[in-house]
Amino acid sequence: MLDFERKSVVMVTCPKGFSPYLSEEIGRLGFSVREEYHAGVELKASLNECMRLNLWVRCGHRVMYQLKRFKAETPDQMYDEVKSMEWERIIAPDGYLTVTSSVRTETVNDSRFANVKVKDAVVDRIRDKCGRRPSSGPEMSGIIVFLHWRDDECTIYLDTSGIPLARRGYRKLPHKAPLQETLAATLIRAAKWYGRGNFISPMCGSGTLAIEAALIALNGAPGLMRESYAFMQIPGYNPEYWDNLCIDAEDRERDSIDGKIIATDLDPEAVEAAKKNARAAGVEHHIQFEVCDFRDTEIPKGSGIVIMNPEYGERLGSRTKLEKIYTAIGDFFKNKCQGYRGFVFTGNMELAKFIGLKSSSRTFFYNAKIECRLLEYEIFQGSNKRR
Repeated sequence: MLDFERKSVVMVTCPKGFSPYLSEEIGRLGFSVREEYHAGVELKASLNECMRLNLWVRCGHRVMYQLKRFKAETPDQMYDEVKSMEWERIIAPDGYLTVTSSVRTETVNDSRFANVKVKDAVVDRIRDKCGRRPSSGPEMSGIIVFLHWRDDECTIYLDTSGIPLARRGYRKLPHKAPLQETLAATLIRAAKWYGRGNFISPMCGSGTLAIEAALIALNGAPGLMRESYAFMQIPGYNPEYWDNLCIDAEDRERDSIDGKIIATDLDPEAVEAAKKNARAAGVEHHIQFEVCDFRDTEIPKGSGIVIMNPEYGERLGSRTKLEKIYTAIGDFFKNKCQGYRGFVFTGNMELAKFIGLKSSSRTFFYNAKIECRLLEYEIFQGSNKRR
């Protein structure tokens, strides 16, 4: 059984480009960031604190609790180091084990081979100590061990999340090419919108941007909708402690939003999907939905942000049609969104030129394997300037 109060190095993983926003978020949760990497943030935390990170982190994918770090040049050396660990304290002889990894070393060409070596080391240790060996496989229903191996540096982690934190649990109807929940939350962070002022999401698709904005504005913990996490399978897990974390999170939720959240789409099926997803997230009554062309979206008086995620020709749409849409986005910003900050998230910078406005910032992200930019446009009152 593990001590859930013992602090260790913890790695919160994220897609490329997310780490500055994940680092800021972790700092806001009261943790001190030790190191910021290209696809993760390192800190020190206990397993109890890992539970809180799983509950509150919006921009990360997995919370990894470090068990051991060592040097190994060959698979056999790695096997010996892993087998020397006291796995019988973590996994029952009749338990279930899953191994995942990220491997870049000259002695291993396939991470699946490294996974098997780690699995063999763990189950061989438990068999030697207990007379039986646990089952293993790809289902993330038991203890999940993660190997990070770079050159001769190996680190063994317990994955406390299991299914990625991006899967909040509210997406019932994804519709076409849906935006991942963690990406949506990170785009909102990058836009420096913290829940005050108006949030306008034309071309809303399945509603992920508007839903994540509502959760931020209401201070809703994104992990409350999940029913299970990998930490629940770790010996020493206290369900009452988790229940208290959830009760505290519910007590911290706000009842209302300071501003309007508006989501529109020309496709009635998209708006219906967005409504059902928002209902599952418990925020439907905080979002104003409408079926309309993005150019007819209501822009309330005042200030806020307008954020759009148009098609960019990788999976959907045709080039000529998209050129006209991007030109219309520029006109929409210029003519209807004065006093707001406008944002376009796109993976096609050639199409972005048709917006015709000078961007004030360009922030790099990946959407799956597609290199993308979040483009910001400041639309001043009374200004019709185009590039």
